[in-house]
Amino acid sequence: MLTEQVDTPTEEIGGDRADRSYQTPEWAKHVIWYQIFPERFRNGDPSNDPVADRVSGPPGWEIRPWISDWYDRTDWEKSLGDRFQDGVYHRRYGGDLQGIIDKLGYLQELGVGAIYLNPVFDAVSLHKYDTSCYHHVDRFFGPDPEGDVRIMEEEDPLDPETWQWTSADRLFLKLIKKVHGRGMKIIIDGVFNHTGTDFWAFRDLAENQENSPFSDWYAVKSFKSTDGNDAEFDYAGWWGHKELPEWKEVENTLIQPVRQHIFDITRRWMDPDSDGDPSDGVDGWRLDVPEEVGKEFWREWNALVRDINPQAYTVGEIWSDKSKEWVSGDLFNAAMNYPFAKAVQKYMIDRALSPSEFLTLLKKGRRSFPGEASFVMQNLMDSHDTPRLASMIVNPGREYNEDGRPEMGFDVRKPDPGERRIQKLIALFQYTYVGAPMIYYGTEAGMWGAGDPDDRKPMVWPEFNYEPEKKHPMNKERPADDNNFDPNLFKWYQKLGEIRNEHLSLQTGTFQPLNIDDDKNTFAFARILNQQKFAIIALNRSDQSQNMRIPLGDVEIPEKKHLENLLTDTRVEIEREHVEINLPPVSGVVLSPEQDR
Repeated sequence: MLTEQVDTPTEEIGGDRADRSYQTPEWAKHVIWYQIFPERFRNGDPSNDPVADRVSGPPGWEIRPWISDWYDRTDWEKSLGDRFQDGVYHRRYGGDLQGIIDKLGYLQELGVGAIYLNPVFDAVSLHKYDTSCYHHVDRFFGPDPEGDVRIMEEEDPLDPETWQWTSADRLFLKLIKKVHGRGMKIIIDGVFNHTGTDFWAFRDLAENQENSPFSDWYAVKSFKSTDGNDAEFDYAGWWGHKELPEWKEVENTLIQPVRQHIFDITRRWMDPDSDGDPSDGVDGWRLDVPEEVGKEFWREWNALVRDINPQAYTVGEIWSDKSKEWVSGDLFNAAMNYPFAKAVQKYMIDRALSPSEFLTLLKKGRRSFPGEASFVMQNLMDSHDTPRLASMIVNPGREYNEDGRPEMGFDVRKPDPGERRIQKLIALFQYTYVGAPMIYYGTEAGMWGAGDPDDRKPMVWPEFNYEPEKKHPMNKERPADDNNFDPNLFKWYQKLGEIRNEHLSLQTGTFQPLNIDDDKNTFAFARILNQQKFAIIALNRSDQSQNMRIPLGDVEIPEKKHLENLLTDTRVEIEREHVEINLPPVSGVVLSPEQDR
């Protein structure tokens, strides 16, 4: 198919679904998201580093050096087994809240407007999805782990009247204040499908079985026998993982005491002073595996969130195309836009789609959401659950997030310059397409890695000198890869952030295809706020230079008869009602009139 010009009217954002109750906070339309995995972002306070007892570390266990070769195994790791994965999950690098506070300036320099934190609540694991306590921040994220434990032991976890503020809690509130002081927003992970086995209610249940006051809180299959038969304590664990026991569900919701506890901790973190002013609390929540909890619970919970703060933002972790069922007036404002990531991978990385097929797939996604939901979808490419974007490009032709492990043949090397060029083109589209771009920590700094655990390496910082990555998890030969901060890639993301933040048309403009050429593997589209405020984006995914003739569509031609190329600060002249440009291989442009600011 070849279409030199596409005479398509500007598409309204929002689709066929009528949902007049749907509303989204205005701020969420205008931000660039940045996802932080706290344990691996920055060690701002080495005095609070985790200890061996808490992480079940073997003899000789110690904090891992931040700048070390990721695949190099210490003696204590080797004592746990012959494979790289036998020891890696026992590692700790000491990332904490002070480290995030110290680097807020870096995020602002990158153009970030909102932060999403993976779980911060007290837990044993490095990822914190095995919650030990919802109403306290992890003891090793704050300045006084031992003192925080003493405070926790003084409380009745069922009674909010007894809850105190630990040093980690107070540092988290300080982080919120500093984020807000920079005009930014912050949301946290809500893991309400399961807890860890260290959770206070589960520990009581495991000890006292059916005599526990929490015997009906979890999805127990059988209690340990007390009459001599062979019955063992058994319960449902998330996807079979017994270290993640699931809450019990009845009639499409959690049981009342569990709901009440979750509602109590929701109030605690959204309005810490309990004074009706949510400005000192978090600005919303990312909800872990919400499809595995009944919708009745989420309707009640979302109603509570909006009652506390009508401008709060809730986003569900929805992997499938069913996200349209979860974004509505009574459920979530948005979803993590994994369908977007899958489509971009198929077109830009795997080259399995033509431009017209790619845009049709994206249109289907936009049309499935109500109202202005498309503006606030988190348009991510990678996360803590996927291979990193750079490594997706090194390993094309795989299903999104499938077999992203070295033992399945996944190549762990650093991307070459040509592959970095693809990453830059993907970022350009991510920052200019409909929705809010979300960057996984370190993607902008040059980090690469296979799936879990390799997608959770320590952040690379420009002030550190990192060891080359020369070991291989399968003990294979490989060249040594420089693992230092990539200033040129950072500047590219920084430039894209400046462009998006300065041009409202890229935040809330409608979408209009302008030129789609399947033979040349190029396409152009416009983001239109009004006839005077617009941006035109043109992309060349081919391996050759391409000439493009782009009609201006439903916009008003500027009096000065030219557009600015925002990536190069050069001008493109308008010829009648179109512009003509030449695009180098794997490149793009963003064109806009001067007044679109």
